[in-house]
Amino acid sequence: MIRDLCDGKLNGGEIGSTEITFTPGTIKGGTHVADTKTAGGYYPQGGGEVVVRMSPVKELSPINLTERGTVTKIYGRAFVAGALPIKLAKDMSAAAVRCIRKEIRDLYINIQPVREPDDQAVGTGSGIIIVAETSTGCLLAGSSLGKRGKNSDKVGIEAAEMLLKNLKHGGTVDDSLQDQLIIFMALAKGVSRVKCGPITLHTETAIHFAEQLTKAKFTVTKSEEEDPSNDTYIIECHGMGMINSNL
Repeated sequence: MIRDLCDGKLNGGEIGSTEITFTPGTIKGGTHVADTKTAGGYYPQGGGEVVVRMSPVKELSPINLTERGTVTKIYGRAFVAGALPIKLAKDMSAAAVRCIRKEIRDLYINIQPVREPDDQAVGTGSGIIIVAETSTGCLLAGSSLGKRGKNSDKVGIEAAEMLLKNLKHGGTVDDSLQDQLIIFMALAKGVSRVKCGPITLHTETAIHFAEQLTKAKFTVTKSEEEDPSNDTYIIECHGMGMINSNL
């Protein structure tokens, strides 16, 4: 995908490869299609589609995500497709709600059971995603996938426990979003700060390579504002201030 976006050259870009050589060219606009060739879509057979539309900007502004606020909404979807009955989705949803209710009693929890249309799903699969929205606009989530022989209640409980874990640390982003912000912080102009839970290995890796590839400098410090028992950190970055020369 990146090769196509910039008319570059790529060797070794296939499943099973342990080394790639990438030589970038000039970035250009257009419409591009990327296929992961694995079940990065709809597990276990794949076939999920994501459409992304992007408009270029001259430069990225820094972000300051340090105030989580209070949880105002919890919602999500429990889904089945193919040969699986809607009852499994209802069971996942009910189990997740019961689990969350033990910790959060005063909010309405809306997890919709859904059966994907047969003409849109290429295989049999199931899963659940639950999102918590906060008063400052933060979104934190938990998710889990079903598989043959795995109890549907367990799938729902796994997603609920992941969400509760992400809420407990007091950060503004969940474990899955944490590492994906690193490249944007590195490219932005100015100082970005993000409050998060324990630093994931993905984030450590992203910081390592962002510092190698840009002039950005990252620091990670334990957050002093929180209850000492909370594992909360501040990721700070002095971004390189990259300018889009094509605009």
